[in-house]
Amino acid sequence: MKTILLICFLCTINPSFSQDDKHTIFQIDSLNSDALRFYDNNEIVNALSTINKSKRLSESINDIYGSALANFIQGQIYSSMEEYDAAENRFVTSLKNSLKIEDNYLIARSYLNLGKLCKRKKPIKLVHTYFDHALKYVSIGNVKDHNNHDKQQDVLFDIQISLCQIYLEDNLTEKALIYLLRAEENLNDYVADSNAYAYLKYTQGLYFIKKELFNNANKKFNEALALLEGNNQGKRQHHNLLLLNVYEKLALSFEKQDLDKQAYNALLKYNNYMRQYRDEAQSERKSIAKSEFLIEDYKKDAQIANTERIHQVEITNKVKNLNIIITIALVLFLVSLITVYRSYISKRKLTNILKDQNEQLEIARNEAVKSSELKSKFISNVTHELRTPLYGVVGVTSLLLENSDLSKSETKLINSLKYSGDYLLNLINDILQVSKIESHKIELKNTTVNLKTLLKNIVDSFDFRLKETNNKINVLIDEGLPQYIKCDNVRLSQILINLIGNSIKFTESGHINLRVIMIDNNTKDVSVRFEIEDNGCGIPKHKFDTVFDNFSQLDENNNINYQGTGLGLSITKNLVELFKSEIELESEVGVGSKFSFNITFEIDEVEKNKLESKNEVEDKLLNKRYKILVVEDNKINQVVTQNLLKKANYESFVVSNGLEALNAAKNNKFDLILMDINMPIMNGKEATNNIRKFDVNIPIIALTASDVDSVKRDCNGIGFNDIIYKPFDTYEFYQIIETNIQFSKLKLSKTIKPLLAV
Repeated sequence: MKTILLICFLCTINPSFSQDDKHTIFQIDSLNSDALRFYDNNEIVNALSTINKSKRLSESINDIYGSALANFIQGQIYSSMEEYDAAENRFVTSLKNSLKIEDNYLIARSYLNLGKLCKRKKPIKLVHTYFDHALKYVSIGNVKDHNNHDKQQDVLFDIQISLCQIYLEDNLTEKALIYLLRAEENLNDYVADSNAYAYLKYTQGLYFIKKELFNNANKKFNEALALLEGNNQGKRQHHNLLLLNVYEKLALSFEKQDLDKQAYNALLKYNNYMRQYRDEAQSERKSIAKSEFLIEDYKKDAQIANTERIHQVEITNKVKNLNIIITIALVLFLVSLITVYRSYISKRKLTNILKDQNEQLEIARNEAVKSSELKSKFISNVTHELRTPLYGVVGVTSLLLENSDLSKSETKLINSLKYSGDYLLNLINDILQVSKIESHKIELKNTTVNLKTLLKNIVDSFDFRLKETNNKINVLIDEGLPQYIKCDNVRLSQILINLIGNSIKFTESGHINLRVIMIDNNTKDVSVRFEIEDNGCGIPKHKFDTVFDNFSQLDENNNINYQGTGLGLSITKNLVELFKSEIELESEVGVGSKFSFNITFEIDEVEKNKLESKNEVEDKLLNKRYKILVVEDNKINQVVTQNLLKKANYESFVVSNGLEALNAAKNNKFDLILMDINMPIMNGKEATNNIRKFDVNIPIIALTASDVDSVKRDCNGIGFNDIIYKPFDTYEFYQIIETNIQFSKLKLSKTIKPLLAV
């Protein structure tokens, strides 16, 4: 009830108070308008006299807007008279008042003018700050002048041009160009006078001078001159100053081009306008207006004293009304305070609830992280335990297949055994591959590759499966393909093996076509299209969107059992995307399927004459008799590794753990050590660390079935020179060994081959 009575009382006293103020505000607005008109007509004394009256009236009724506008106009006047300190003081006062009433036009213009003044003597960082603040407030919107005209684009243009020029002065041409283009865009969004367009052309000319495009600069300067000399809008002083600047820069541009005659003519024009500028700017403004302004200041002091006495009575009367307003404001403030307190209590309760929920989410997140770490550790341990015996299986079967005394039936059985081992190994690799892709751990590596040899080896690896399924594979390789390229041969092989294997799996007594077509090439790069097409069962249209998902398999209830985990195509799609390509699918049920993708490779012309063929490397190895220490706890793996080394004419010695390896390395001279990681008594990492204490030169290669990424991460700084990943490619096995021995023997540098980059 009390609140209602107070509001009613306020409404009764407000009309008489507002009527007085409205009349005064009208007077202030009228005085400010007159001051602007006097200023535009170069009537400086009248402008200052009028603006002083406006300021006194504004202060008498605490009209913040009127005071802000009056100080802003006064700042412009002082600036034109080159009284820069006084101008800065007025713009600062205008800015403070404008911020109180949130007048974006005066805020932006005040910041802009302060920035222009600061260019003369203040740090450049402060200039940037002023311009950035101006840009911020003009971008908010509602940028209207005292006549309620929308000036957003006008002010924005001025700011953008100023920022462009300041960046040009700092030689930041790229940033300058951004604001120059924005200024041009702004200029097209409102009706501007010819001086604005001339100012834009002049700034474009400055930019082209910085870029040393002097013909373009000359063109822009001449366009600016055409606008300026054809019109004389706005203030004459500003008009002549811009003309001076244009001719000065035009002369500079001609001078840079060694066009002495044109430069001289431009300087003559510059001198002509300089005389006019001095006559008008200095005589008319600086000498006359400045001296009269000093007199006006004295008058102002006397008038202020008289006005203060006249308005003292008015102020006293208004204090009474002010007290009433303050009382009402206090009551309203108290009500607001109570409301805010209640809101605070409510928010505090909500905050406590959110805090409890965040704690629960944090607990859940920690549990999820632990679960993920446990899954990764489990996969790593299980795959290691599976790979170790598989290394023996694959290795022993490979050795048996090299025995020419085997009968056809025995060869078939061993081939079946090797196929089963390879299948299990691929299954394990698929599971690991999915885990790596999900954690974004796969990165492509560029190595020199003989593409045709790589494709032949991939196709040859499917001989047994082709016979088993009664399929034939046709290979078409473009003769124009370069012999050597740079790519990640492991990932490319995996893509092709997955796609060819997929076609064989879904085709019975049919044909698989592998096409490798060159679609574009130059001296550095070659674009290659790979197509794998079969005439198998095909894929239904509704499966196209899901066939590349994890664990996706065809199931058409046709009682055909297709082996596999459903991971191959998912992995293939992700690997193709690593090559910055996309896999394409065309298929029709009963007709067949075609998978295709395009990859651009770097051509390796330098290395092609340096690389040796597989036979050359093996022949070279036959002439060597290096001693290699094999550190391996698995008996079968010992046999497999020793046989491989024997085949390459290496002399090998076997120990079963890291401690035995340490003693052997101390008492014997070896050319290289193959070190297993996981062993009893002392593991490979500890053994390597201890060996490095007395021998930093001997190459030590990690021979492991563990996840290669984790091995690299853990081996950082231990002292391994390289890693061989079990089960391995035989040729790659020999190549890594030979490379490391040669680095050790030839002493190509003062230090040994850099340790494994992790």
